[in-house]
Amino acid sequence: MIHQPVLLVIAHGSRDARHAATVHALVRRVRAARPDLRVETGFLDFNVPSVPGVLESLAADGVRDVVALPLLLTRAFHAKADIPAVLRAAPARLRIRQADVLGPSPLLTAALERRLREAGLSPADKSSTGVVLASAGSSDPEAIAVIADIAREWRHTGWCAVRPAFASASLPRTEDAVRELRALGCAKVAVAPYVLAPGFL
Repeated sequence: MIHQPVLLVIAHGSRDARHAATVHALVRRVRAARPDLRVETGFLDFNVPSVPGVLESLAADGVRDVVALPLLLTRAFHAKADIPAVLRAAPARLRIRQADVLGPSPLLTAALERRLREAGLSPADKSSTGVVLASAGSSDPEAIAVIADIAREWRHTGWCAVRPAFASASLPRTEDAVRELRALGCAKVAVAPYVLAPGFL
């Protein structure tokens, strides 16, 4: 019988193959950093293995304890409803704890800063650059409020302005936020995608 908890990373899934490839690459890095920890990946939709399939396999392997980590940036519908539902349907022998979502976190904001530097912005550009914090979007008011809060806090690190934007389900759209920043007089505008992997949801 296996007593050590297994980490189950739960990703959304996408028809775009880059999504699963990015998730698998991330999990490989986690496994390399923690060779003592069994790490499995399951997808809610579009990709395999599915979360129910992984849970069945873990139970068959004699696993008792599972920590389910949603690979999500906000507590929206998937974290509040979809994931708890699929975990409740897991084999009864499994003891499952659902971890919190990844964001908001200063580590994520630091990663966004690194990506903007990699895109060519220098620290000297900050005061004249407006940033669009572009997320996937959600119909969940709590998730939308979190994105707005991140944008407000990030603005205080020296950017000309930071505006939230959404690809779907919410407003404003990214192009509208870009126009707003230009109208504010920001000399440059940068778009920082607040997503974990490429692909259509």
